[in-house]
Amino acid sequence: MMIRKTLRLAACLLFLPLVAPVFAQTAAGGNEDPVIRAMKTEMQRSKSRLKLAGMPVPYYIDYHIADMDRYEADATLGALRTDLHTHMRMLRVVVRVGDYKQDSYFAMGEGASGPIPLEDDDLALRTALWLATDQAYKNATEALTAKQAQLKQFTNDQPVDDFAHAEPVQYLGPLAKLDFDAESWLGVLRAASALARRDSQIQASDASLDFQAVNRYFVNSEGAIIRTGQTMYELTASGSTQAADGMHLQRSNGYQVSSRNDLPSRDVFLAFTRKLLDTLASLRQAPVVDEEYRGPVLMSGDAAASIFGDLIGGNALGIKPGLGNPARTQGAFSGSYKSRVLPDFLSVVDDPTLTAYGGKSLVGHYDVDDEGVKALRVPIVVKGTLVNYLLGRAPIRDFPVSNGHGRARLPSLSPGPGLSNLLITTSAPLSAAELKQKLIDLCRERGLEYGYYAETLAQAHAPRLLYRIWVKDGHEELVRGAIFGDLDTRALRSDVTAAGGEMYVDNHLQGVPHSVVSPAILFEELEVKRANANKEKLPEYPPPALTAGR
Repeated sequence: MMIRKTLRLAACLLFLPLVAPVFAQTAAGGNEDPVIRAMKTEMQRSKSRLKLAGMPVPYYIDYHIADMDRYEADATLGALRTDLHTHMRMLRVVVRVGDYKQDSYFAMGEGASGPIPLEDDDLALRTALWLATDQAYKNATEALTAKQAQLKQFTNDQPVDDFAHAEPVQYLGPLAKLDFDAESWLGVLRAASALARRDSQIQASDASLDFQAVNRYFVNSEGAIIRTGQTMYELTASGSTQAADGMHLQRSNGYQVSSRNDLPSRDVFLAFTRKLLDTLASLRQAPVVDEEYRGPVLMSGDAAASIFGDLIGGNALGIKPGLGNPARTQGAFSGSYKSRVLPDFLSVVDDPTLTAYGGKSLVGHYDVDDEGVKALRVPIVVKGTLVNYLLGRAPIRDFPVSNGHGRARLPSLSPGPGLSNLLITTSAPLSAAELKQKLIDLCRERGLEYGYYAETLAQAHAPRLLYRIWVKDGHEELVRGAIFGDLDTRALRSDVTAAGGEMYVDNHLQGVPHSVVSPAILFEELEVKRANANKEKLPEYPPPALTAGR
């Protein structure tokens, strides 16, 4: 199952009904998870004994431990460059003083974090928890004083609580463990990266893997007790070259899946890498975009997923503004609640409860978020209108409670609103052939000789593979060196005129793991212009003689 590069998360977990009796049974049998046991023990001590003279008693405490077992390797031009196995545990403790309405979560009051022992030694784990809790409490008391002093400078006509109440969830999922043959995969990396030996103009050809098993433990003073396990497997091929005019050309693509069984076979990955390197050779010969174009542009599902993930998903996060800021949230949609942000034939939901779509796994799946709240399906845009934001336990105006989207980045473990599985759907789907014909018809109406089709995008929405589609006969011509001049939220709202029926799954394992599922979309008007990229001279003398790949 091939999925375009960019994240990292999937949980194979099972909700337990009211777990208090389950924990009691495992404890009685002596089989309770030693990490959970240490966290529960220290939580009880902190709740009963954490008190500084003259300072308020904490109203909320949480412990979050992430155990990360990671294997990374990469090869270049057939030779292994990195082979690294790491295992670490990171702890984050949050202590809040004050109350749910106004508390100390500000500046230094956002907790204490650091590495803790890998071994399940009760005393070592509890000592690390104790010291971090003590530091977090001291930070919180100082932060509350500083926060109250700063708030005196502002008048807030619409006060919003600092922290939302949440029903405590008790959930004990199975532990995750890496399962793979390292030597076999190193052979795959060597063989894939060596394919560039067929082309002396390829300057870099890399193949890499990043396999992780992450087990998270969460206990808070409200009664939440949670353990979740996730495996994440990423396999990537990349390459770079230069055109005769010095323009640098790069491609990077791969597989991001939640199970080792979803990774490609050796032969499939080699074919995938060979095709990627062939596009670099084609790009070297492609003409440069010199004209200023404004007209129809068709985006593949791959390209559209990148756009929707950034411009819709990124702006639909309910991030609480800073002190004294009266806005509802941060980002381009801070004032867009109940307003149109997309055409009325498009809707968007974020659903962490889904494990797959169209037979392809979704890495944004989870059952409980990183703030101890049960995952929920959230409609974000309904028939073009923004109706919701994704929220953790930091409320924003009109949204007083979490909707189960508090996510934590590794290894900092700082929680905040985040995406899970973002699904874009259309009420008027067109086939790929119908979309292409509609592009041609729009160009013909405007007297244009060609339109553009973007197959895949790089960062900042710059097209990596861009084609002219000629009106006369519909043939496609690869071009290079272009950027989009006005690809923003306004263009999504006003210029998208059609969407496809085939859905593309785009998994992201970096940062907060999430997936975007999107159809192709057609912009009635978009600017395409030449990129202002600096060109470098070609190497002064040829590279070493290359031999055939293995």
